[in-house]
Amino acid sequence: MSNTEVVVIGSGIGGLSCAALLARYGIDVTVVESHSIAGGAAHAFERNGYKFESGPSLYSGLSYTPSPNPLRQVLDAIGEDLPCVNYNTWGCYLPEGYFDAQVGADQFCEILQQLRGDKAVAQWRKLQEIMTPLGKSAIALPPSALRYDLGAVLTMGKFAPALLQQAANVIKLTGSFSNIIDGVITDPFIRNWLDLLCFLLSGLPADGTIAAEVAFMFADWYRPHVQLDYPIGGSGALVDALVRGLNKHGGKLVLNAHVEQVLVENNRAVGVRLRSGQEIRASKAVVSNASVWDTLKLIPEGALPKRYVEKQQAIPECDSFMHLHLGIDAAGLPENLGIHYIVVNDWDKGVTAPQNVVVVSIPSVLDSSLAPVGKHVIHVYTPGNEPYAIWQGKERNSEEYALLKQERAEVMWRALERIIPDIRSRCEVSLVGTPLTHGRFLRRHHGSYGPAIAAGKGLFPGGNTPLSGLLCCGDSTFPGIGLPAVAASGMIVANTIAPVQQHLQYISETFG
Repeated sequence: MSNTEVVVIGSGIGGLSCAALLARYGIDVTVVESHSIAGGAAHAFERNGYKFESGPSLYSGLSYTPSPNPLRQVLDAIGEDLPCVNYNTWGCYLPEGYFDAQVGADQFCEILQQLRGDKAVAQWRKLQEIMTPLGKSAIALPPSALRYDLGAVLTMGKFAPALLQQAANVIKLTGSFSNIIDGVITDPFIRNWLDLLCFLLSGLPADGTIAAEVAFMFADWYRPHVQLDYPIGGSGALVDALVRGLNKHGGKLVLNAHVEQVLVENNRAVGVRLRSGQEIRASKAVVSNASVWDTLKLIPEGALPKRYVEKQQAIPECDSFMHLHLGIDAAGLPENLGIHYIVVNDWDKGVTAPQNVVVVSIPSVLDSSLAPVGKHVIHVYTPGNEPYAIWQGKERNSEEYALLKQERAEVMWRALERIIPDIRSRCEVSLVGTPLTHGRFLRRHHGSYGPAIAAGKGLFPGGNTPLSGLLCCGDSTFPGIGLPAVAASGMIVANTIAPVQQHLQYISETFG
């Protein structure tokens, strides 16, 4: 048996952000991770000299400070740098044809002019005009000021005047993004484009995405001289930075530590029991970075109110992923190959339709350290649109499973062939991931992207639970899905556990 003040279950970005900040506060914290690699859905792995990303590949707001991105704020708090290379363009293969899209306001208007004409440009300009104050409101209250107890009255006090000025906009931000664009955007191409952006942000189209999430994106992507970031070393470098910060401030990370159960005594979470039988006792709190459904599996029966359990189990889930990880010979490929491409096969099916949207990432065009000399590393995925039901019950070593993998991967190969026509003959490493892969390595319920909580129909729960001593962070909690959101969730939980005076000191040091 070992003792700590806080034990964090899972080393996803939310869990690492929470733990690293707790360590920075001087709290003794231990992170337990089932996998042999830290990072959760953002972990990186290596095969034959190729460094692959299992998850996110699109980053912004990481290369400058102060930044509105909560993940950058966590890195600043723990004193960790994250060298990035910048770019501003990605390729789009849409039903209307191919074009290069850029962050920033003007270039998309040029595309709209060509595709849709003056009326569409005017509508986009109007939307930008509306979103500008909403973007300012979305970042008026930094998550570093939030906590889930009455101490929030003090920690949010510094930002109260700005919030009062923004009160009307803040109310708008709590609703669906479609409430903002209805009556402003009638052009079908712009509606489809906004549905796509929302889907990539939240796993839901515009009518299910909370306006605050889109306003944050607009504030970041459409500011003057904006650039996107790619961390040198990929998502693995990001995870490494958080782990370094955790260790530097005295925290611990334990890998291959599979949590079997949260220990509950006298109606309070007091630690965890690992599959090995080892117990880790936590005097202050247990924090779960697992999904809402996976967290429930760890709690002894009867420790949570039955009604609460049923409500949590009934939360709808986003679909899962298909992944294609390739290491290829890059000889003769164009030098202007982009880092990212998005493929939409059919707008009429909707962006959430299975296999309708495919994302391609070729990060080695910007960071050559990810692949051997003269090679490229490629990650293709269908983002949150692969139904788990197709895979349920399949035996991973069966011929049936192998054939289904081949069949369901074909849409990714075809998308990639638009960019590199002879891709199949270039492959030196080829790995296909399925929802079962997602569930196996990430311990994700049904391999899910996360909760499909539609704006206006529900809210992501906060980090508190009815079980004393148990808190939650990650994409099943406020503010939701995505790297900035899960970093914010971890930050808020860490702040809640920390004494108010220490939290106030941190705010003073950060914001003056």
